[in-house]
Amino acid sequence: MDSPVIDTRAQLLARIDHTLLAPNATQHQLEDACMLGRHLKTASVCVPSFFAGRCARMLAGSHVKTCTVIGFPHGDQPLRVKLHEAEQCLVEGAEELDMVVNISDVKSGHWRFVRKEIAQLVTMTHDAGQKMKVIFENCYLSQLEKIRLCQICNEAGADWVKTSTGYGTSGATLDDVRLMKQHARSPVKAAGGIRDLTTFLQYCELGADRIGLSRTASILAEFDARYPSE
Repeated sequence: MDSPVIDTRAQLLARIDHTLLAPNATQHQLEDACMLGRHLKTASVCVPSFFAGRCARMLAGSHVKTCTVIGFPHGDQPLRVKLHEAEQCLVEGAEELDMVVNISDVKSGHWRFVRKEIAQLVTMTHDAGQKMKVIFENCYLSQLEKIRLCQICNEAGADWVKTSTGYGTSGATLDDVRLMKQHARSPVKAAGGIRDLTTFLQYCELGADRIGLSRTASILAEFDARYPSE
């Protein structure tokens, strides 16, 4: 195996948040995503917030976490709306929440509001015994804005910092993961545009702790073909 990070199928799958967030996904497709994640034993299955309760019930009894998104995909909802959405998802069994920052506040330099939003959502999630990922949507941000967000997430105690929603003008980049690893105390999740095994392994080697994927099955098939078990 030529990757120093991923030696086995299980190690690969343990990095994956198997994700289906397409607005036109049917509920049958969302159920299939939950069952695939459970069968493969991915780290989590990430679904829209309205489906979080159903996902939690389908994953019950497994080690696969129920992940959902808050303020997705633009992050521009009022804080009280994001708090209500997060509370509802936590009550329904979500174990990991991926929240989108208010990008307009970041671009406007309204750092007090950005800090308040992240801190309140992280606190609510931790009070429920669960974990929070903070999505930056790096395609819209300057280097200094990304660094400032890392610092705010450090102060708030976020569990992960995350590159992208996958619905901006671009997704994860290797440079962004390097920057976030340098400035964030929490692990980094890379998401958006990761479509093949080589790219997946590059992010892992840079230290991305989680990878958001919709193409889990095809990347796993590529891994099995490249590194057949003996």
